Amino acid sequence: MHTEISFIGLFLQASVLVKLVMLLLLGLSVAAWTVIFQRQKVLKNAQFVAKRFEDRFWSGVDLNQLYKELSARGERNSGMELMFTNGFREYIRLSKSATSADAVMDGSYRAMRVALSREVDKLEQNLPLLATVGSTSPYIGLFGTVWGIMNSFIALGEVKNATLTMVAPGIAEALIATAMGLFAAIPAVIFYNRLSTKVEKLENSYANFMDEFSAILHRQAHSSTTEHSR
Repeated sequence: MHTEISFIGLFLQASVLVKLVMLLLLGLSVAAWTVIFQRQKVLKNAQFVAKRFEDRFWSGVDLNQLYKELSARGERNSGMELMFTNGFREYIRLSKSATSADAVMDGSYRAMRVALSREVDKLEQNLPLLATVGSTSPYIGLFGTVWGIMNSFIALGEVKNATLTMVAPGIAEALIATAMGLFAAIPAVIFYNRLSTKVEKLENSYANFMDEFSAILHRQAHSSTTEHSR
């Protein structure tokens, strides 16, 4: 009796379609947890890099020296580091030409805006999968449950003396599909909201830095324009 009501026993007794539903939900759950652990690691590293760079940037370091240090690292830069190098590189390039201060700032701001967009895209990578798992898993599990219960009642109708013992295993195996759907969906929804909030906070930090750095470059650009006009 114990074997019949165990998870493995009920899975083996289930119809082919219900088995496929259970395996699909198991796969979605594994995929969701993989994304959760991977995104948590990426966002934790992004927060560390942002904090380290802000401490360095606001420590009074010379911007030209900071730019040289980060440029030497090449593709290892990310987040604010990449926004800074892209924006400052464009600022230097445009400042060497005879363009106005506003043109210099527009070019620099656009370069940082592109870097911001790309960095946010990297942070949000695979998060839509969590939203998909969270929204569809309960319905997939419900489909398996409905199918399993339907088969149980069809089989029940073919016997004369039906008992609860005869129909219980079929209903139990069908309900497992719903349970697995919820097991996959609940963590996916919770961590999607949690990780999306972290991404939003990082995006706000990036945007704030971009505005603050643009203000610094704006003062330098107008100061350089004033000196050249004298």
